[in-house]
Amino acid sequence: MLQITNLSKNYGKTEAVKNISFNVEPGEIAVLAGPNGAGKSTIIKSIAGLLKYEGNITICGHSNKSVKGKSLLGYIPEMPSLFPLLTINEHITMMAHAFGVKDYEARAEELLTLFDLWDKKDKYGSDLSKGMQQKVSICCALITQPKLLLVDEPMIGLDPKAIRNMKELLMELKNQGTAIVISTHLLDSAQELWDKILIMKNGESVLAKSRHDFDGEFKTLEDIFFEFTEE
Repeated sequence: MLQITNLSKNYGKTEAVKNISFNVEPGEIAVLAGPNGAGKSTIIKSIAGLLKYEGNITICGHSNKSVKGKSLLGYIPEMPSLFPLLTINEHITMMAHAFGVKDYEARAEELLTLFDLWDKKDKYGSDLSKGMQQKVSICCALITQPKLLLVDEPMIGLDPKAIRNMKELLMELKNQGTAIVISTHLLDSAQELWDKILIMKNGESVLAKSRHDFDGEFKTLEDIFFEFTEE
């Protein structure tokens, strides 16, 4: 599904990501973790095609830079960026039309209702709180029915009900065969979800293992994180 081979990214003389390789299969949730400045956001933005990089990234065998590759990808950024003069409903419609999604109206109503936005669908982007903008960003990413979903800090700005719904939605997508990459500092929020973990430190991978590799050790994600990042 997602295959990353020898990914490297420099900002001037700074090596933000150094020769990273990993894969995420259909129906897997991979957690990308690391201290600030470890390279997590650079990896996510590289997969999303927002940065130039060295190496190779494919989605279902298609380059992430190709039209086909982009059509398979959904991206929920940490900081939502909505059009101030478009309504919630218009954001959803624009995304569906841009990706050629037909008969999306029922799914749109389902998503907006799930995040308590259905009765607010005619509100403009400029009138929304940060939390509501984040919910709209989630709905926009999911209306395209992506095969690969990138989520950068998925729970930031969400209220407790929305956090619960987001977790349930991620598990639903996983069970439907969607490959998911979650970048987060809030490791406890992903404790029930993860199948793989990639821990970054100073631009390098210090751990890449599946949940099954820790069977019988009774370690939480936080336990694993601190074991491989603390001096």
